[in-house]
Amino acid sequence: MMFFRKKTVVLAIGLCFALSARAQDTADIAAAPAMTVGVVTVVGKATGPLATRNVLTSVDLLDESRIATQAISHNWQLFGQLPGVMLTQYGQGTTSGKISIRGFTGEGEINAVKLLIDGVPSNSNDGMMPYLDLAPLLDIRAVELVRGTNDPRYGLHNIAGNANVVTKIGGNYGAARLGYGSFDTRDAQAALGIDRNGFSQNYAASWQRTDGYRAHSDADKSTFSGKWFYSPDNGTSRYGLIVRHHEVRADEPGFLTAAEARADWEQSMPHNATDRGTRRMDQVALQAETALGRQLFWAAQVYHNALNDHRYVTFSAGARQQERTIEENHSGASTTLTWRPTGQLRVVGGLDTERQDNASQRWFTASAVRQSRTRDQQFDLNTAGGFIQAIYKPAAALTITPALRVDKLTGSYTNLLDGRVYGINDYGLIRQPKLSAVYQVNDAWSVYGNVGRTFQIGIGTATYKVNQTSDLSPSINDGWETGVKFRPAQGVEGRLAVWEQYASNEARRKMNDPANDAENIGETRRRGVDLQLNLRPTSRLGVWVGAAVQRARIVKADAASIATQGNEIDHTPHLLYNAGADFNVSDVLRLSGSINGQSNYFLDRTNTTGKFGAYSVVNLSAAYRLGNNLDVELQVRNVADRYYDYVWHDGAQSLHAPGSPRSVTLMLTSRF
Repeated sequence: MMFFRKKTVVLAIGLCFALSARAQDTADIAAAPAMTVGVVTVVGKATGPLATRNVLTSVDLLDESRIATQAISHNWQLFGQLPGVMLTQYGQGTTSGKISIRGFTGEGEINAVKLLIDGVPSNSNDGMMPYLDLAPLLDIRAVELVRGTNDPRYGLHNIAGNANVVTKIGGNYGAARLGYGSFDTRDAQAALGIDRNGFSQNYAASWQRTDGYRAHSDADKSTFSGKWFYSPDNGTSRYGLIVRHHEVRADEPGFLTAAEARADWEQSMPHNATDRGTRRMDQVALQAETALGRQLFWAAQVYHNALNDHRYVTFSAGARQQERTIEENHSGASTTLTWRPTGQLRVVGGLDTERQDNASQRWFTASAVRQSRTRDQQFDLNTAGGFIQAIYKPAAALTITPALRVDKLTGSYTNLLDGRVYGINDYGLIRQPKLSAVYQVNDAWSVYGNVGRTFQIGIGTATYKVNQTSDLSPSINDGWETGVKFRPAQGVEGRLAVWEQYASNEARRKMNDPANDAENIGETRRRGVDLQLNLRPTSRLGVWVGAAVQRARIVKADAASIATQGNEIDHTPHLLYNAGADFNVSDVLRLSGSINGQSNYFLDRTNTTGKFGAYSVVNLSAAYRLGNNLDVELQVRNVADRYYDYVWHDGAQSLHAPGSPRSVTLMLTSRF
């Protein structure tokens, strides 16, 4: 939760959203190893919570200039512009895709990224991210990604890092966009901000309908967001309400065998003819923040998330169709207090809790007609946690940040098929110490390092004592990172980091298991090197480059799968990369281009079913300003029309979901 005074500074590259105007905070930000893609509008403030970049780990910011112009179908696609992010495109109607980082896969077996929207926790129970689509594109101000294990602010799902979608709160603006493109895709969006006399209103809405790039892949979705905030006391306090709603209906084209994909990747097989899905999501939040004198700043929120997901799916010709329903209601609250006793010391502490009421049901169906029930589960999961973090500067060039987080989980699971009730594993108090340090060698060079601990609990019914009498321990993830941020010349900025993350007893969901259970795969180790460069050789040209080299292995396999010891974890490419450039040809014409891709990966832990998934996709766009408030933009995605796909193995064969071919979109945007 942030509130900003009306003091604006425009930077080309490399500063973080919502920095503090205090001299000490500004010095920290200059030294911190955070990076930005895009042209940033930084808004100063005299008091408030510490900027995320003060977490002193790998922090990346995707700015509005790289968001609002994108012709995308789902918000997870935005993350492809950030380095080290793996995009997994399922291409199955409402189950479209997701992001993953730090060597964790996008399979849904382990979901290692904590998602927030304006600071509101927004993961589903299993850690997936359907709520990403709650934010209309024109309403997003920035996307902030924190990698690693040393951020103490969040507990559950914060295994490898967290992502915060920051939307527009306050300000006077208006924008509308109409788009039309390939596959008969029609898009309409609007956003409006009204800010007068301490009361702000922000509205945004979007609608999109498409025939899809494969047969039987029609989709129709709409989103609305409303925010109302009151700011008395000359802006030292802010109190507000946020309401969001999203719904989508989509057909599912299904997966193809390798032979079917080679023959005609646009086809949908007859057994998928009645596969489809609907999804409705709601989010309501009350937020408050205020300065308690010159040294204290308090912030708090309460929220409620609701998810209703209904899907018919047939994974292969030999599999039966399933009807799957998910109903989740999550209510939570959090509060933080920031204390700035001196210029050398700042302390942040916080408490948070979330209560989940989840239901999961499944049936075998034939042509969307129920035949038999295979799952009827209700499970509660309650979390409570707290953290304390100090930012201490014993010398002008050195910042040390120790932190500690503690979490506690409670809950129960009821199998409504037989009426049996199971208690949660007693994980005890899950303690997560963390430590960061950054040293600013000079104005051009900073070195940093951190160590930290996060945790993972069982997924689905594996959270509860179903198949064992004794309590299971959480999987502990210990990680470290060291790196250097450099600015050796005007217009050149970069970051190089080396990292590792070790899990004590990693659990992953058994996919398509009627019992909704998980399995242990053993001790795992993930390692990598991240590189990011931002270049501005001229005032009209900006270039960014990102790459991540990573490995994920099972270093000590579980006794049930001892043959996998030493093998690579499936669906983890060795290389992720992206690059892009913006060139302002004139004051009215802008040309942009980007490329992103990855190497191939194994399909399962045996490492014997082949490697798939490599791709390289080029996108181009041209934007022309027709007037002071009107732009027209032509965007071409996958310019070379390269075939690529997401692939998984069902135990008998590889199954393929082709990615989007070349698409062309024309957009008309008005700002007022």
